Amino acid sequence: MTFYHQQILSLKNKFLLKDHLCEKIINAKRFIDENFSNRINLDAIATEACISKFHFLRLFKSLYGRTPHQHLTEIRIEKAKEFLRSGFSVADTCFLTGFESVSSFKALFKKSTRLAPSFYQKRSKL
Repeated sequence: MTFYHQQILSLKNKFLLKDHLCEKIINAKRFIDENFSNRINLDAIATEACISKFHFLRLFKSLYGRTPHQHLTEIRIEKAKEFLRSGFSVADTCFLTGFESVSSFKALFKKSTRLAPSFYQKRSKL
């Protein structure tokens, strides 16, 4: 059992969630983590969890403290950092991490890291 899984189970007791709902949310997070590079959205994730998207959104946010979209973006940015450090171009990194346009990727990356992707890449090589 992972640390995060233990944390979710402790939160389950706090929020009095049923075991099957907690497991669905944990599995949905795992789905996001494993499929970050694909074109996924709230509908796809909620469908994977077999919960209505509005109920899923509330449960996910109550357990993880952020929305599924925020989590997906965070995962993509972290993976983008890895790709950039490995020498991939900004455009390749953008598409490998599931972003649909280079301009939106650059804007989100800069908002998250306070550095443009190309500058982050140059700085990480020093």
